[in-house]
Amino acid sequence: MRTLLVGLILALSMQVTVAQNTPAPAEEVLNAAIAKAAKENKSVLAIFHASWCGWCHKMTASLSDPAIKSYFDKNYVIADFTVYESKGKENLENPGAADLLKKYNNADQGLPTWLVFDSKKNLIADSQIRPKGASLNTKGENAGCPAAEQEVAHFIDCLQKSSTLNTAQLTEIAAVFRKNEIKR
Repeated sequence: MRTLLVGLILALSMQVTVAQNTPAPAEEVLNAAIAKAAKENKSVLAIFHASWCGWCHKMTASLSDPAIKSYFDKNYVIADFTVYESKGKENLENPGAADLLKKYNNADQGLPTWLVFDSKKNLIADSQIRPKGASLNTKGENAGCPAAEQEVAHFIDCLQKSSTLNTAQLTEIAAVFRKNEIKR
């Protein structure tokens, strides 16, 4: 009887531990970010990444660079999503993150992928570089972590559409991201 009780307690504590370590569902994360953005008069920068992705780490490091971090803090709620993890690490993924990418026409774009939403959950920009004037439904090429000149120009254009960043601030952001090309 005692062994059964100890086994039951162990099983329950393992369930609680697993439940606590499961990332929040992607839709929940996005909705929380949208609510916060609405309250703070900001946009949402949703970033999809994986633990194995070197460019994802560069994106995070660039956004956290002390020279530009405050610009993002003042203009965006950043929502991170883990997706496309390697075999054995699928437990790190936000449930439904791949579905969100599919919903917003970014499922096959590689990582990192980013989406920009307004505070009403309208998609206003994403990491796909498209021909001028093309809609967000048109397939483009993923800028990922912007580094090359065209990628950084696309990122800056998206930031201009979704923030109050001025020309000097955008120039500083571009300089930080351009450093990534040198490090290739």
